[in-house]
Amino acid sequence: MSAWLGPKVELSYQLSGHRERAAKLRNPLIDLLQAVRSEGSISGAARQMNLSYRHVWGQLKHWELTVGQPLILWDRGLAARLTAFADKLLWAERLAQARLAPQIDALRAELERAMATVFDDRTQVLSLHASHDDALAHLQDTAATSALHLDIQFSGSVDAIRALNEGRCMLAGFHTRQNPAARSHTARTYKPLLKPGRHKLIGFALRSVGLVLAPGNPLDICSLKDLAERRARFVNRPQGTGTRVLLEELLSEAGLRAEQIEGYTNTQPSHAAVAQAVASGQADVGLAAASAARAAGLGFMPLLQERYQLVCLKSALDTPAVLALRQLLATPAWQQTLLRLPGYAADGCGEVKPMNRCLPWWAFKTATGQT
Repeated sequence: MSAWLGPKVELSYQLSGHRERAAKLRNPLIDLLQAVRSEGSISGAARQMNLSYRHVWGQLKHWELTVGQPLILWDRGLAARLTAFADKLLWAERLAQARLAPQIDALRAELERAMATVFDDRTQVLSLHASHDDALAHLQDTAATSALHLDIQFSGSVDAIRALNEGRCMLAGFHTRQNPAARSHTARTYKPLLKPGRHKLIGFALRSVGLVLAPGNPLDICSLKDLAERRARFVNRPQGTGTRVLLEELLSEAGLRAEQIEGYTNTQPSHAAVAQAVASGQADVGLAAASAARAAGLGFMPLLQERYQLVCLKSALDTPAVLALRQLLATPAWQQTLLRLPGYAADGCGEVKPMNRCLPWWAFKTATGQT
């Protein structure tokens, strides 16, 4: 077979009445290979995909000619098996899906926003820049059933609040540890961005955050200090993300420096991508939410609970779209959905929360003069 010069990727989308929870982007070759792997035969793959044996067999031969590599071990009398090349292709596709998940979600949200405004005059659109979060993806689906479309663009927590302050969205999503100290790295990061009288906090969720580890925790990592002592390969999040802020604060509290953590400069764009880097063996450990570890079938060492909250300008608090979202968050049905997600708990969902309770570096005097 002739050498293939590498893939050329073309993207497309289709309109549907529902959203599948499988891969963010679908590809017929990947679907074929996954079906053969799961069923162990061409005939089984054909049944799973509701196609004829002849069609599946022909497609596999077509793809082998296209990529210039064997995909199936065609040994007579034995179950169909993927070649090493096909296994690597599936691995690379899973890794790319995890890395690109925030961008894909943002692109899909933008397309849905455009279509929703065309097809449903009742639709309200609420623009939201937010740190990537599994619960937000579920909220987006739930809100859509109530004609409220969340136009989400995923970014780091710091960048999300900056987008709000610059008028590029109506709502921002960010996360901090539950009770950050008044002189902490968290306070130094967020205090210049959020101002009493200008911003309003809306309760959303608590989520468990900790170390994402290979199954069985082979390096016996139980703390950040173990990372340095065992020279574990770490996968980080970029500057401007809430998880990076949290990590820097935790390292400082543990008396550790960034240069003591092997792989500190190795970053991934989302919690899912961090988990996939550990699952693929590119790293030994990362810092992420429990839901990302669970989804990737990895071990998880909880470190703390952090508060994920929404923020808007005071002037937007009672606009129809924000009111609709607050009402949705307060429903028992949504809070039950939240509790079913690994590592999540409700945190005053939909309530307008006092800034000095959630961000305790702010202290306000009451009428009696007490703070």
